[in-house]
Amino acid sequence: MVGYRFTQFIPEQDPKQSTFDNLLNIFLQLMVITSGNVNEALSWLTNLDRKYNISTSDYGIGNFTDDLKNKGYVDDKNEKGELKITAKSEGEIRKSALEEIFGKLKKSGKGNHRTNATGLGDEITSDYREFQFGDSLEQIEMTESLRNAQINHGPGDLYLTENDLEIREREFKTQTSTVLMIDISHSMILYGEDRITPAKKVAMALAELIKRKYTKDTLDVIVFGNDSWQIEVKDLPYLNVGPYHTNTVAGLELAMDLLRRRKNKNKQIFMITDGKPTCLKEGIKYYKNSFGLDPKILNKTLNLAAQCRRINIPITTFMIASDPYLQQFVREFTEVNGGNAYYSSLQGLGDLIFEDYKRNRRKNL
Repeated sequence: MVGYRFTQFIPEQDPKQSTFDNLLNIFLQLMVITSGNVNEALSWLTNLDRKYNISTSDYGIGNFTDDLKNKGYVDDKNEKGELKITAKSEGEIRKSALEEIFGKLKKSGKGNHRTNATGLGDEITSDYREFQFGDSLEQIEMTESLRNAQINHGPGDLYLTENDLEIREREFKTQTSTVLMIDISHSMILYGEDRITPAKKVAMALAELIKRKYTKDTLDVIVFGNDSWQIEVKDLPYLNVGPYHTNTVAGLELAMDLLRRRKNKNKQIFMITDGKPTCLKEGIKYYKNSFGLDPKILNKTLNLAAQCRRINIPITTFMIASDPYLQQFVREFTEVNGGNAYYSSLQGLGDLIFEDYKRNRRKNL
């Protein structure tokens, strides 16, 4: 009888990586999960070592902790003398997230989004055309223009006219501004599923990707629970959920306000959430209703989606949930805005966000 024999899978060790490097990769992952708590991450690392022998007899977790300090990944130079990660570690965490989520992407030179249009870009093409009013001097191809002058006027009396000038087309590259909204309501860690850690990783990977490849683009990250506020990319490893409801309205209002300050034409909002809007702020009080879709909250949310559509801001919703009534809300929200929606598993979230990032980038000219 033909069948399969399963054995224990033991991954191959990279001979180029030292024990410190292997432990560092695990430590950086734990730093995201523990929201930047070094002591907790080291405690988890010790437990993993006891169970899976990830250190060696010559190099233990104590040696690793000392090297983290010596190499500048952590320090205790604060008022309480607690171990904290440094800017070096924050950068490594973003780099690790980028490689994990977008590692298959090819590197690009200057890194901006190509479109099907041509114009005053910085990518030279092989196409030529006649000079037109409004073209800049930098676009004129002198070699081709002088050749035209010789052909049109003869080599004896060389002079240039407007009809001799030739322009080489350049590929037009656009700039976009993106706001990434992350739901930090309590449901992001309920039901035994950690949804906030993948959301943080995607945000860090997207930020690092834009920094490296799409250098002219901007990314703002905001979180929303009972309220909404902006955070810096460097703060993402420390992000935690709270005992919050989901005030989607506050998140959208802040996102629109941030995008109004951006001068470029192309703007978009990405929203990662796992639930329905359940909260509004009225003055200094909160209006909350977690039981089903409250019409008062829903109508305000849909009104903002319509406002975004009128000012050409598409919203892409990544719903990390599969409840039918939540999908119905997302469908209605997306139809009003004219954006896109995905009902994503946590595993495929990064690929979906990158693909939609490029798609929105191309269609908004």
